[in-house]
Amino acid sequence: MGLSKFIFYKLMGWRIVGDFSTHIKKAVIIAVPHTSWHDFYLGLFTRNITKTKINWIGKKELFKGPFGWYFRWVGGEPIDRTPGQNKVEAITALFDRKEEFRLTLAPEGTRKLVDTWKTGYYFIAQAAKVPIIPVAFDFGTKQVIIHKPFYPTGNLEEDTKFLRSLYKGVVGKEPKYTYEIK
Repeated sequence: MGLSKFIFYKLMGWRIVGDFSTHIKKAVIIAVPHTSWHDFYLGLFTRNITKTKINWIGKKELFKGPFGWYFRWVGGEPIDRTPGQNKVEAITALFDRKEEFRLTLAPEGTRKLVDTWKTGYYFIAQAAKVPIIPVAFDFGTKQVIIHKPFYPTGNLEEDTKFLRSLYKGVVGKEPKYTYEIK
């Protein structure tokens, strides 16, 4: 048993339910709920254990200096977040340039409690013509739940309603910040 598996399964007591389809090389992965920095290392464990290349984006300033190499090594891709940039277009270009690119985003857009999800993940998936793979970090059951890929239909409201339904009852690390699915 590898070190990641030992820590994740034995020491932390977590498990992974579902898997990433090996034939899908490009996707937008939505991780919900995003209530704590702990989600980051759970994602790294999941990526390592499932042997799936998974990326994330961050402001370009994070990739300068001594930690830049580390952030790239763990799947980070820098983006320019200055005002006036078309971020959907810039992120879609990443999909075009890469042979394999699975981008993780948090629809809540923050680790605090929100009323609605941001829609960038949806428009990125649509523009890049890739599926959305819903993933839950359920601290209530200590499970990482990987759902089947979902292809956007173009009906944002209905698709969002369906995607949110997959997270009903899922509890984040900080329950008070968990978006309540009704």
